[in-house]
Amino acid sequence: MKAVVMAGGSGTRLRPMTASMPKPLLPVVNRPIMEHVLRLLKRHGLTETVVTVQFLASLVKNYFGDGEELGMELTYANEEKPLGTAGSVKNAEAALKDDSFLVISGDALTDFDLTELIRFHRERGALVTVCLTRVPNPLEFGITIVDDEGRVERFLEKPTWGQVFSDTVNTGIYVMEPEVFDYVDPDVPVDWSGDVFPRLMKEGKPVYGYVAEGYWEDVGTHESYVKAQADVLEGKVDVEIDGFEISPGVWVAEGAEVHPDATLRGPLYIGDYAKVESGAEIREHTVVGSNVVVKSDAFLHRAVVHDNVYIGPQTNLRGCVVGKNTDVMRAARIEDGAVIGDECLIGEESIIQDTVRVYPFKTIEAGAFVNTSVIWESRGQANLFGARGVTGILNVEITPEVAVRLASAYATTLKKGATVTTARDHSRGARALKRAVISALQASAIDVRDLENVPLPVARQQTARGSAGGIMIRTTPGVPDSVDVMFLDEHGADLSQAGQRKLDRVYARQEFRRAFPGEIGDLRFPASVFDAYTGSVLRAVDTSGVREAGMKVVVDAAHGSASLVLPSLLGKLGVDALTINGGLDEARPTETAEDRAAALVRLGEIVASARAAFGVRFDPVGEQLSVVDERGRVIDDHRALLVLLDLVAAERRSGRVVLPVTTTRIAEQVAAYHGTQVAWTTTSPDDLTRAAAKEATVFGGDGQGGFIVPEFGNVFDATAAFVRLTGLVARTQLSLSQIDARIPRAHVLRRDIVTPWAVKGMVMRRVVESAEDRQVDTTDGVRVVEPDGRWVMVLPDPAEAVTHLWAEGPDDEAARQLLDRWSAVVDSAGD
Repeated sequence: MKAVVMAGGSGTRLRPMTASMPKPLLPVVNRPIMEHVLRLLKRHGLTETVVTVQFLASLVKNYFGDGEELGMELTYANEEKPLGTAGSVKNAEAALKDDSFLVISGDALTDFDLTELIRFHRERGALVTVCLTRVPNPLEFGITIVDDEGRVERFLEKPTWGQVFSDTVNTGIYVMEPEVFDYVDPDVPVDWSGDVFPRLMKEGKPVYGYVAEGYWEDVGTHESYVKAQADVLEGKVDVEIDGFEISPGVWVAEGAEVHPDATLRGPLYIGDYAKVESGAEIREHTVVGSNVVVKSDAFLHRAVVHDNVYIGPQTNLRGCVVGKNTDVMRAARIEDGAVIGDECLIGEESIIQDTVRVYPFKTIEAGAFVNTSVIWESRGQANLFGARGVTGILNVEITPEVAVRLASAYATTLKKGATVTTARDHSRGARALKRAVISALQASAIDVRDLENVPLPVARQQTARGSAGGIMIRTTPGVPDSVDVMFLDEHGADLSQAGQRKLDRVYARQEFRRAFPGEIGDLRFPASVFDAYTGSVLRAVDTSGVREAGMKVVVDAAHGSASLVLPSLLGKLGVDALTINGGLDEARPTETAEDRAAALVRLGEIVASARAAFGVRFDPVGEQLSVVDERGRVIDDHRALLVLLDLVAAERRSGRVVLPVTTTRIAEQVAAYHGTQVAWTTTSPDDLTRAAAKEATVFGGDGQGGFIVPEFGNVFDATAAFVRLTGLVARTQLSLSQIDARIPRAHVLRRDIVTPWAVKGMVMRRVVESAEDRQVDTTDGVRVVEPDGRWVMVLPDPAEAVTHLWAEGPDDEAARQLLDRWSAVVDSAGD
């Protein structure tokens, strides 16, 4: 049997290490990752191997040659352009078409029993056998479900936490029969998991999954790269270490000189012909490459040092990576997580802060304090996007410098000359940051339409009118000292997950586009924005019957930007409106949950005393709406969703409504009673808004005050929701309390459980296994439905070490019992 080693990846996440070196050549304990892979293949008798190459292909070919030194026979298949995981193997079809073959990545470290994998493949008579393993965090991999016989039931590539239903992942190691090439088109990008395997499964072909025991690490990030070194030194992976173990865990290669007065605390590795002087201290998990000089009184702990590096006296290296041919001068300090590229000079007494990236061929001046990457300024961030954009403490985590880099990254994802709409709330912090954003956009050849202070729905609408995207800066709801930098797409909706990942990659790599002097973007301030917005709302939303009803309503603007829209709206709407809290208050750009609850109680008192039909309260940026009925009773957000659903469905009598899967199933009863259907979405706001854009959608909401009025737009819009509610109440001849009274009570309880990141994948697998024969819905997280209709939903938080649970039953006690039972399942996975 032949093997295929895939060695064409560019390893962008590992820059600057891979800026001048292909990822398969990165050393792990002084041997390229791919050499460890080839030695594994040889141990299992797979000596005839095809290597697929693309990025810096000549370096891979020059290093391994024809494989004679390893006792192997290597040939190469060169890709002129990236062809994907399947396309690159298809490119080598001529060498593989006669027999079964094994595919393995050249940049993943493993010691799997490939002989057992091949035996499993042949016993099952499989067309494809996928090698699987279990990992703590499955987000960066393709997760896989197999049945009791090992047959693959489902694949999902790079899921979000809401899609994780197992911790069993695809390792990218396959055994295949040549017939699989019939399903791969030549000379075009094709992926196994995304394109070929789903087609094979649809046609009923034998695709099996083999869960391997042993070590596997996809070396795709700086953290995993450093971890792989430590794991080899700890003996967690069965690979050959080139050297002599002079004491337990202390490996020294041929020709290395270690002074007797140097301190070595293993496990560690010192490469061939390296020199360690007196007084130097090398501690756990440090790897010193070939021909490295470590001068006296230097200190290295968990440092990975590539070949031909000079480590000066009194230097201090902790948890960092230093590229080949680099000089680290006297008393320099490189902190945890920092990465220094090839052929750099780190000056005397300079300090490189944690997670800083220094790209190849750079010089750091003596005494410099470097806390941002060179030259591409700043450092990457593990989780750039939160629930609604990029969030952080003003002038601590989100500074003007960070705002500039975020805007520069966003601009780099767009074409030169594109237009971006910018907006903000009424806080001074948002105003200051927006000015930084505008400058960065213009300097990146982007034209800017600045709306200044507007409600978020207005920013969305204006963005959708000819802009390539938008940026809105607002105070984080309920957190006065924090801000959200929200990125919008060309439709005014939140940037999609794919768009977020693209922006995240550019931001992490710090490779921003800069405009030439003649390309600096323009800055314009559109006129009559509020009149255009309110006119559009009133034209799109049905307001028939409002003037005839002679209704009185109370509107609380919450001292926010909604007050800028209301004057041009209320007069044209035809209601007798009493507006309260209408003035902007820069000192109160947001409000706590307690403040909002107290304000709603006050609103209810005014509604009752004024004998109004109902009252509404806008949030400070005009996105969410709270409702008070004619008696002055506050209708909570979950209940308000059902009330508006009932009103809309009763009037439309057809169509679909979009709701997140955490919504009570009472919503299905209400919709079905009036002849409408519910389409369930994930809890992600952008998923909900995109689902609302589909044809025949008549309503949407999130149960947290966010309402979608599809005839006007597919985003949350408190103003449009208020206009629609006014028209519905005017025409229905029923009060809100009457509508509320005819809807069954819902009993949905929620609980949050602290869950370490390392066990989140295990938690979701345990939930799926515990479901047994019950119905399971994986729209978002895992929702388990009992035979009597009760359900529980388990959803890992994407940004925090928390798992969320929801449960619904016929009463609160039944819901609580269900929540207790499944909370125990979640807790047990972490034991």
